[in-house]
Amino acid sequence: QGQLVESGGGLVQAGDSLRLSCAASGLAFLSYAMGWFRQTPRRLEREFVAAISRSGHTQYYADSVKGRFTISRDNDKKTVFLQMNSLKPEDTAVYYCAATHSGSESAYYFRNFDYSAWGQGTQVSVSS
Repeated sequence: QGQLVESGGGLVQAGDSLRLSCAASGLAFLSYAMGWFRQTPRRLEREFVAAISRSGHTQYYADSVKGRFTISRDNDKKTVFLQMNSLKPEDTAVYYCAATHSGSESAYYFRNFDYSAWGQGTQVSVSS
């Protein structure tokens, strides 16, 4: 199933920016659509944040982050990124990278059960 390793989390103030990275190994990265999810202690289920097609040409965002977050990927480096701008305290969560094999170059996926591989998560904390 491969391995996904997130990095880039940290403690920032409201209005600041962070860039998360997710490095993939052991899977054919070009065949996988990617996504970012987040989870807080108050939620039982991981919340969808952003998704990107395997080609990188199609992106999809949760309404709560649209206009502030940008997902991108570097297929040569087998890495997916999440640029987070104008961070808010409610963005505080553990952020997870996820991968799913996709038969379509343009398809994206926003449901937890669509994904077969997950990273270990990286903590993002935003103070007010």
